[in-house]
Amino acid sequence: MNLPNKLTILRVIMVPFFVFFMLTDVGGAANKWIALILFIVASLTDLLDGKIARKYNLVTNFGKFMDPLADKLLVCAAMICLVEMEKLAAWIVIVIISREFIISGFRLVASDSGVVIAASYWGKFKTVFQMAMIILLIADLGGIFDMIGTIFVWIALVLTVVSLLDYVLKNKQVLTQGGM
Repeated sequence: MNLPNKLTILRVIMVPFFVFFMLTDVGGAANKWIALILFIVASLTDLLDGKIARKYNLVTNFGKFMDPLADKLLVCAAMICLVEMEKLAAWIVIVIISREFIISGFRLVASDSGVVIAASYWGKFKTVFQMAMIILLIADLGGIFDMIGTIFVWIALVLTVVSLLDYVLKNKQVLTQGGM
């Protein structure tokens, strides 16, 4: 297994630890900061795995498939925690998670035809904004950062819809051939 794939697996392994520190008070006030650090490190593995894979020609079908799933797991877990903590509206998370299920379904249909649908530019851009939004909401710094966090929530929501439309339009041929 190559380094980018190991980084993807590391991101998946970090998710339960992140959730633990987000939703428990075992470490007291330090929990929020531990969770934030875990989320930032996990997010950085997303940036690194792709860059390393492309730079050193280590792109694999496993990476194309697992990297977006690891992103979804991390981001969805974080957003569900933020709903539980009443820092993010549930309806926004439902829209975002619905998009993730739809795209995952498209990927499954495409894989039946032997096609791997890699992450798109819009999908990557959406993920970056979602991760930045989550960092701002977890940090909960107050003041202008609350407003910036709110703006990032709305940008992430718009990018979620735009990236969904982008995937559907770019892959409609694969989807219609797959029986959809």
